[in-house]
Amino acid sequence: MMEKMIFGRYIPGHSFVHRLDPRSKLIFVFLFIVAVFFANNTATYAVLLAFTLLTILTSRIRMYFLFNGLKPILFLVAFTLLMHFIFTKEGPILFEWKFIRIYEEGLRQGIYISVRFLVLVLMTTILTLTTSPISITDGMETLLNPLKKVKLPVHELALMMSISLRFIPTLMDETDKIMKAQLARGSDLTTGSLKERIKAVVPLLVPLFVSAFKRAEDLAIAMEVRGYRGGEGRTRYRQLDWQWRDTLALVIFGLLLAVLLLLRS
Repeated sequence: MMEKMIFGRYIPGHSFVHRLDPRSKLIFVFLFIVAVFFANNTATYAVLLAFTLLTILTSRIRMYFLFNGLKPILFLVAFTLLMHFIFTKEGPILFEWKFIRIYEEGLRQGIYISVRFLVLVLMTTILTLTTSPISITDGMETLLNPLKKVKLPVHELALMMSISLRFIPTLMDETDKIMKAQLARGSDLTTGSLKERIKAVVPLLVPLFVSAFKRAEDLAIAMEVRGYRGGEGRTRYRQLDWQWRDTLALVIFGLLLAVLLLLRS
């Protein structure tokens, strides 16, 4: 499962989404997160879901690969849906069996919240899959440049976020290696009671934290050796270039927002 985790990974490509400027993609995703909360009925959520699927097709990321890598997130979506089924008790009863009752409002709210959560995760994952960590850092730093006037360390903030994204798949791979090493030594991580499974995770977390701190120390030493002193006076090898396709992406978002406002009840 750890090998299939895709959050934070970058897949090189030449699709329309890959060629967008990182600034336009960051703006698009941020505005999309805001626009999701404008949806409040079946039509608007259907539009959001259709638009997200269209974005996936445009990025040329294989649907099977994407959903296979997001299985843990899909479990959370299913869990959210189940919680609404159980605890939302409004409207007429649609299904009843012994002590289990599913109400109309519980079904509606469960589907709406699950779709909202799913499209947010898919859109942010498409951002990381189609944009390299370096590009995300450059785009974020450029967008946050006005905050330098209030003494906010924009470069350092963008760098920390980029490093965090970069090391998510690395830590997942490290976790997978440690799990396989523990299993090879006779450790059982998949069977037993919940208490026994929690105890079995402790020997997994200790070497993982040690490895993470060691990687952080090596990275800090490497940056110091190369003369890194923050963003003051630094120049960029890669120059960002806003093109027509970036403007088109924001125009498309404007159309999406207009449709949501028209269909909103």
